[in-house]
Amino acid sequence: MSAAPSLVHGLPLDEQPGIGALTIGGYLRELAERHGPREALVMGLGAERIAWTYDDLLARAMDVARSLISCGVGRDGRVGLLMTNRLEFMAGLFGAALAGAVPVPLSTFSTPAELDYLVKASQASVLLFERQVLKKDFAAMLAELEPEIATARPGALTSARFPYLQRLVALDGAADGAIESWESFLVHGAGVPDAVVFARADSVHPSDIGGIFFSSGTTSLPKGIVHSHRAFAIQWWRWPWLFAMKEPVRSWTGNGFFWSGNVSMVVGSALSTGGAVILQRYFAEEEALRLIEAEQISFINGRPHQWVRLQQAPNWASSDLSSLKYIPRGELIWEHPTVATDWRVPMSFGTTETMTICTGLPADTPPEDYLGSMGRPLPGNTLKIVEPFTGAVLPVGEIGEMCIKGPTLMSGYLGKAPEECFDAEGFYHSGDGGHVDAAGRFFWEGRLTDMIKTGGANVAPLEVDEAIIKVPGVKRSQTVGVPDDLLGEMVVSCIVPADGVTLDDAAIVAFLKTEIASFKIPRRILFFTDEDYALTGNEKIQAGKLRELAAARLAGEG
Repeated sequence: MSAAPSLVHGLPLDEQPGIGALTIGGYLRELAERHGPREALVMGLGAERIAWTYDDLLARAMDVARSLISCGVGRDGRVGLLMTNRLEFMAGLFGAALAGAVPVPLSTFSTPAELDYLVKASQASVLLFERQVLKKDFAAMLAELEPEIATARPGALTSARFPYLQRLVALDGAADGAIESWESFLVHGAGVPDAVVFARADSVHPSDIGGIFFSSGTTSLPKGIVHSHRAFAIQWWRWPWLFAMKEPVRSWTGNGFFWSGNVSMVVGSALSTGGAVILQRYFAEEEALRLIEAEQISFINGRPHQWVRLQQAPNWASSDLSSLKYIPRGELIWEHPTVATDWRVPMSFGTTETMTICTGLPADTPPEDYLGSMGRPLPGNTLKIVEPFTGAVLPVGEIGEMCIKGPTLMSGYLGKAPEECFDAEGFYHSGDGGHVDAAGRFFWEGRLTDMIKTGGANVAPLEVDEAIIKVPGVKRSQTVGVPDDLLGEMVVSCIVPADGVTLDDAAIVAFLKTEIASFKIPRRILFFTDEDYALTGNEKIQAGKLRELAAARLAGEG
């Protein structure tokens, strides 16, 4: 008897618990009806603390929507959001959606060349932006890219370089040429009745375009990933179920909302439970610790190298972090003496194309039920494992390319035809390798293009790095395969130690022998600094360049 095909269906979407309105505007309006006077957003500390209730958030989003309508933004008009995590970002995101427009978060890590590309590719007609982010002056950057910005009137920009862009609104500073202030922008909507905004919001269908994210490419220009309203809403509603959250959650991240994972996970876990999002414009370790303590934050979303920075902060030891309960990949945070939580979430799989998670299991699932897997397809999703070159569905247990379709899958890529995004059955081919078992659980094996073939065996770099990051004092780790005459490829781990920490490669190898199989243990460990580590502007590691650096260093050592 032949093995069953690797084709797995999740539960029907209507069996997903806790799902409400399926548009972005409908989601906010439903939350305001449920939790109106409760705190929804908090920004700042002490005397600078500003809190918005759910009613406030809806009101401020309505202000933005009215102004966009008054300024001529029509159905599916694109509204760029070039901001850090702040109150206005949330007002802009929901306000654009209420007006029937499409919010497009843009990276605040952008260089002039990247910003040039993003403004063109997004086709934004309105850009709501933060003038100054750390050392970046976006007003000056934009004016240098398009000199007409310095002389045009607000709302009247006519640019061959940015042919769709007409209006620029800065959150801080006075009006300057085509750039108007946030306050003057909001004045435009004074004559637009609420009924007009709600009529627009009610005309939006869950399958309409809800937003566009730009992926953080490491080898090419970012792809514009188009998502429907229901992709946002379904994920927001389902996070409390996935994380087994039973109470109002106060959530935080130090990473930008221009990444789908943050705006999905952090917003959904807080607002869908009647809790609050605690905003920090960008990651700063001392302030983050003060926020966690002062605001009694229960959920934090970040990366292991940020947890290392928290541990190195001068107020780490003196901070009371006892409110923390939900910490994905939180091994380093669990080491703090005031943190006592038995919450652990099973591993899951997702991409920007699937609006983050597409396979997983609830956090209260017994470990014996997920067995180290990435879980099962979430409700509404269908997963298949195919032979990468022929597309044929493989039998259960065989490793191939993971493909997925479902209600949170992207609508497509900007500028790409459907057949360039999906196969004939509507599946997205992820480029990730893995297999499913007879129980329908997905086991991830790594990026097909990143897999290291060493001595005839496959090694997933992420599995090695997940183990290495548990070593105290490791700030970053990226494992790569370096060509080797004997093995085909040698497993090499490139590590950045935390500031002031000296690491011993033999001690790391000894630790790894307790964590992963022997053939996966790196043959060489190389230490780098942040300066020579190959990173893009958004801290995403360029594995190809790092592989070249590692090979060059090994060659130099003979």
